Amino acid sequence: MVTTEKKLTGKVAIVTGGSKGIGAAIAKHLADEGAAVVVNYASSKEGADRVVAEISGKGGKAIAVQANVAKEADVSRLFSEATKACGQLDILVNNAGIYEFAPLENVTAEHFHKMFDLNVLGLILASQEAAKHFGASGCNIVNISSVAAVARQRVGAAKHPRQLDQSWHGRNGGTHSAGITESEFRRRTEENAARPDRSAAGHRTCRRVSGVSRFGVDHW
Repeated sequence: MVTTEKKLTGKVAIVTGGSKGIGAAIAKHLADEGAAVVVNYASSKEGADRVVAEISGKGGKAIAVQANVAKEADVSRLFSEATKACGQLDILVNNAGIYEFAPLENVTAEHFHKMFDLNVLGLILASQEAAKHFGASGCNIVNISSVAAVARQRVGAAKHPRQLDQSWHGRNGGTHSAGITESEFRRRTEENAARPDRSAAGHRTCRRVSGVSRFGVDHW
């Protein structure tokens, strides 16, 4: 009988924010390609367990690990549990992220730091920790961004392979910016946009700013 080895057989991947939406789809795809997958979640244990069960049901290997990647201690524990269970680490997918819409006058320092700490600091902390665990045979960091994630695009760790120093020889990094994707986040966004307290003028302003921001990032 002829068997074809999958291209990620023997590899181990961590997917942050892997309990639902884009993260869940990435985790399942990596498993389909043969990787053992660590499904990270912050609060949705049920979702993470569901992803793990689906992967296991197809004969794959996966575990769920709770950790808030905006917290250094949690990140350290995430990678420690991952390597303890799987023995190594080859791929990190920085997918965890949030974006909460609010009128300008309602944005607070707490609101800002909640998003920045997860979307930017979390990416940096996870990438730094991954570097400690990657082996000498090569590795990959994939940052999941979006056309709207301006700050994350500009300061995200390992945004492009040429930004990695010489100690990263044999290691790859890059950012994938998704367009409109059917997900729980998109549904919440659409529901939020339909609220009566969102003025038409406000929406027009946001669209214009978004367009300028995308142009700036694309031509950075």
